[in-house]
Amino acid sequence: MTKTALIASLAEELGVSKKLAAELVNAFIDTVIAGVKKTGEVRIQGFGTFKASKRKAREGVNPQNPSQKIKIPAMKVVTFKAGADFKAAVK
Repeated sequence: MTKTALIASLAEELGVSKKLAAELVNAFIDTVIAGVKKTGEVRIQGFGTFKASKRKAREGVNPQNPSQKIKIPAMKVVTFKAGADFKAAVK
């Protein structure tokens, strides 16, 4: 499902305009990003957890020249772990 399809589905389910549904989706995304940036974690009971994690520096391989080794710097990445209700619904 794309963001556009999510907005259309949300608008239909709530009986609101697509413009309002888009504002709600964008506000949710912005809030999650701000929360992860500020506290490092956003938990939504039953849905899942968005978390900022540190990835260590490591050595990789240049895909254009597999015999060449490259250094990949340490960085922060965002991970998502699905909650119990979400996992159960997908099964």
